[in-house]
Amino acid sequence: MSENINAPQTAAADDEIDLRELFSAIWQGKWIIIATTFLFAVAAVFYAIRLPNIYQSEALLAPVTEDSSMRMPGQLGGLAALAGFRPGMGNEKTNLALEVLKSRDFIGRFIDKYDLYLPVMAAKGWNPTDNSLKINPKVYDVETEQWVRKVKPPFKPKPSVQETYTRFIKTMSVSQDKSNGMVKISVQHYSPFLAKQWVDSLVTEINEDIRQRDLNQAQRSITYLNEQIAQTNIADARAMLFSLIEEQTKTLMLANVRSEYVLKVVDPAVVAEKKAKPARALMVALSIIIGGMFSVIFVIGRHFNRKVSR
Repeated sequence: MSENINAPQTAAADDEIDLRELFSAIWQGKWIIIATTFLFAVAAVFYAIRLPNIYQSEALLAPVTEDSSMRMPGQLGGLAALAGFRPGMGNEKTNLALEVLKSRDFIGRFIDKYDLYLPVMAAKGWNPTDNSLKINPKVYDVETEQWVRKVKPPFKPKPSVQETYTRFIKTMSVSQDKSNGMVKISVQHYSPFLAKQWVDSLVTEINEDIRQRDLNQAQRSITYLNEQIAQTNIADARAMLFSLIEEQTKTLMLANVRSEYVLKVVDPAVVAEKKAKPARALMVALSIIIGGMFSVIFVIGRHFNRKVSR
């Protein structure tokens, strides 16, 4: 009976001895822990200082809703679908715009039009004094204006559209709030001015892209409806077809007069004054924690290895 009562006390004593031994090992290796943690902190500070600032510009957009006068009466629904018009097309246009905005084709054409190869693929920083980009000399020679980066085939010194797209899409973010439909487009770059310009240009280009799609669709629909009118002598059918042509004509009118065709700017992008990243203080703090944990584990492991080898 007494042995059973003393067993938990003995186990508790053993645990206490183990904890004392553990803290003793840590105390004996305190200088290793301090030195290692200090080295991690210094390395993190130097690394964080060398990282360039990255700025973010963001625009808030609202989907452009269809005017109530553009809605089709129920009896025209079937023919309207053939002509390219469906109820609820406002939401469909917004969803289409967001998918097109992230597509390889759209971004590729955007890169070509605004010649983004150099700022996306060769920039390594930004000079706020003269608003110029710092160019990586291992990638692009500014004096000779030649791409000098060393790559393996099939890549070439000058980046391709596909390669530039892969880099650019990582700096870009497109999101939609499902509760109210509002859309946010943001771009991060070393230059806050370029980030702002690119957001503005993206909004302009996606509106133009969807506008041109609808213009082409409406023109093809009108051509088709005129062909159907020429083939029928039924008065009611001709009246419905003329109504559909009227609706497509409204689409042409809106597409030609409305610049913010599918996404309307609510809060425009601005030149950021504060960096978005890197979080240097957080990097240093995490490095100190990692260095301290690593050194403690090393000291404890060394202590028990010596104990086993004795």
